[in-house]
Amino acid sequence: MREMGRRDEPAYAGGATFSKVPLVLEPGELVGHDVAIVGAPIDETVSNRPGARFGPRAIRLADVNGTIPMSSPNMDAGIDPFEVLSIVDYGDAPIVPADPARSHEAIRRTVGEIVSAGLVPVVLGGDHSIAHPDVGAVAQAIRPEPLGLIHFDAHADDAAELWGVTRSHGTPMRLLVEEGSVRGSDVVQVGLRGYWPGPEEFAWARGQWFRWYLMQDVYDRGIEQVIDDVIGDLAELRQVFLSVDIDVCDPAYAPGTGTPEPGGLQARELLKAIRRIATEVPIAGMEVVEVSPPYDHAEITAMLAHRVVLEALSGIALRRLGRGPERERHAPR
Repeated sequence: MREMGRRDEPAYAGGATFSKVPLVLEPGELVGHDVAIVGAPIDETVSNRPGARFGPRAIRLADVNGTIPMSSPNMDAGIDPFEVLSIVDYGDAPIVPADPARSHEAIRRTVGEIVSAGLVPVVLGGDHSIAHPDVGAVAQAIRPEPLGLIHFDAHADDAAELWGVTRSHGTPMRLLVEEGSVRGSDVVQVGLRGYWPGPEEFAWARGQWFRWYLMQDVYDRGIEQVIDDVIGDLAELRQVFLSVDIDVCDPAYAPGTGTPEPGGLQARELLKAIRRIATEVPIAGMEVVEVSPPYDHAEITAMLAHRVVLEALSGIALRRLGRGPERERHAPR
């Protein structure tokens, strides 16, 4: 009998789990593991270019280093996260095509199963509307303890509606606050830029005590100082969800996305920021969204999204080991 999810075979062969981790499909099989990867292949709520429904599969297949059997050391972190953490792939939430409401319920239920089993869910999107059910599921599981939210994105996604629609990839942050899943004062956004949202949305966010760092702040102060503040903003919280919309990066680094906005983060800035946050902040859940393979070139965006997850896993592993951001590296200087 051949095993699904063998880490001793090339990335291009065998089953397409994330980095060849074992596939588990029943809630009972989650027990005893640390992290579960799960897909949320939905893009019915996008306002511009579709295709993010193909994101989870593309991210899973983007491990170009999978030809090195059983080896995934992070040179900068000095560890292999797969040796520190027990990681499984929980497949995809059973979404219903053309029915966002039922798909969101399936995502909420699936993520809830992961959290109930004591694992950290890492959700591969899918458009950003999935933040409403997946962040909501984590918040519900840890209640009454508050859940913080660090949100990397070009857009604030806090509109009351988009084109008259409330269940949209432009509304999840407002939905989460209005339903009480997160408090506005526990939301920190990084990388906002461009021409949307407008004054009305920012006025609402200000009234809810959101905090945000525009790309102009990154230009003026540098990503390190901005991340210093982000970590300090949520220092009192014991549970934080990390949401990464891949369009926070400049389209030069992430062309395969539905609403690209020039002038964003460099890939290396995002990767370093994610690893540092995951090392210094208690991550209760994570998502990477808005990877749209039909608009990708040479899998640039899918590879970046895959590496975002690896850096987060490396940070979680370092935190598990009690090691800070300054550490010995595999590679000599």
